[in-house]
Amino acid sequence: MKYRYLILAATLLLCACTTKVPTAFTDVDALPKIYPDYVDVTIPLNIAPLTFELDEEADAMIARYAAGDIEVVCADKMQPTFDEWASLIGEAKGDAIKVDVFAQRGDQWTHYKPFSIFVSEDSIDSYLSYRLIPPSFVSYEALTISQRCLENYDESVIYDNMLCGFENDGQCINCHNYQQYNPDRMQFHARQKNGGTIIAYDGDIKKVNMRNDSILSAGVYPAWHPWLKLIVYSTDKTHQNFHTTDPNKIEVFDVESDIIAYNIDRGEVTNLENDSLELEVFPAWAPDGKTLYYCSAHFNRQDTTIKKEQEVARRCMDLRYNIFKKSFNPETFEFGPSEAVLRADTLRSYIAQSDSANKTIAPGSAVLPRISPDGRFLLFTLASYGYFHIWHHDADLWLMDLQSGAVRRLDEVNSDDTESYHSWSSNGRWIVFSSRRDDGSFTRPFFAHVGPDGRCEKPFELPTADPNYHRQFLRCYNIPEFMRGPVTITPQTFAKILKGEAEPVTYVGKPRP
Repeated sequence: MKYRYLILAATLLLCACTTKVPTAFTDVDALPKIYPDYVDVTIPLNIAPLTFELDEEADAMIARYAAGDIEVVCADKMQPTFDEWASLIGEAKGDAIKVDVFAQRGDQWTHYKPFSIFVSEDSIDSYLSYRLIPPSFVSYEALTISQRCLENYDESVIYDNMLCGFENDGQCINCHNYQQYNPDRMQFHARQKNGGTIIAYDGDIKKVNMRNDSILSAGVYPAWHPWLKLIVYSTDKTHQNFHTTDPNKIEVFDVESDIIAYNIDRGEVTNLENDSLELEVFPAWAPDGKTLYYCSAHFNRQDTTIKKEQEVARRCMDLRYNIFKKSFNPETFEFGPSEAVLRADTLRSYIAQSDSANKTIAPGSAVLPRISPDGRFLLFTLASYGYFHIWHHDADLWLMDLQSGAVRRLDEVNSDDTESYHSWSSNGRWIVFSSRRDDGSFTRPFFAHVGPDGRCEKPFELPTADPNYHRQFLRCYNIPEFMRGPVTITPQTFAKILKGEAEPVTYVGKPRP
């Protein structure tokens, strides 16, 4: 929905039952514990209403949102209506909504220290898509790629894996990706039953079989060129280990991996990087379409008496991924040689002089490079080893200034648990990322405002109509991607295409325009 911003003078808006704030209470110099934690966060002006509940023992709660002469008061749970929220946002734009929380214990009311919700004048893209999956990653049942309107609470399914397979004939779906936030230009993979890569482009939908004897595998992690009908993928021979005692319950690793380019119109694939000693993964384009970034780890075999997959599994904690780039000519489709951008194994040499606390950081493994829309910043995830950081509890977000080369940990965004997959909004003023900060088990989307200097504000969790929703929703949100609008192709249409024949690809020596 589109908000109508109203400035109402001397108007008092009250929730149902004409709730009023207590007149007799005791002030305490402590902030309330609320869930989700919206204390002193910064939000976009077009976000859905922020709801919360008290996260500590009490007999009752009353909360008040106030901006200018507008007040919204709710009992038990703070759940403003859309009209009330629109009025608050309109009044607080560029300023803040003041929040007061009162808790009742017996006959005594306590008034906590007020806090603010800052309302940025920077809007956010209207839609977000993600994969919803149980946290074990063992069962493929009830797996969907879904989309949510960030301006309200509306959620819908883009594709459901149960439309093409079930149980023994299961289907895994993953890696949805868009060209420049355009929901009409998207791709995703289906594995196992009726497997193939779905590519939708301005109403045309096709299923592609990207397997070819000259490449390792079908395309895996995608990066759609900003305007060309060209998608770069990593090709990966992937394995998983399931741990019983290690806090990182699952370890995902590649035995081999390369980088390929796929020309959508020509149906051609080309190897871009296929060094047998390098494990290349996670390609990402710069917004100007002239530079391709990717990650790679060097792996030399030391024990040829066992299979390579066994050796990689045993030595997975030795894997350190660094970030590289290749130049690209959009007119000739020619790629340049690889250049190192960030070597995470010598990370301390990149740390900004002003961030002396970060100089103690140990060498790590940097993955998931994402470039800001203005081309200035490179956002990535760092953990101690490997590349599947969504399962690494030490994973944090880091930022590299591509102008100065300085690198810093985003301490204003990170938590004590996993921060992993991330993406930029189309205006470059917001990031979204997956975090396990709530309970250590479930990834949920968090958003943070980014200033022109790359400094972030305190992040906030995806708003829900009932603030307790995520505590009851036993699914992980993976691969959050911003979109300018919703995908309008129906799940049934995607299923029909997946049940049909796939177009083969042709291998060529180098990409052709």
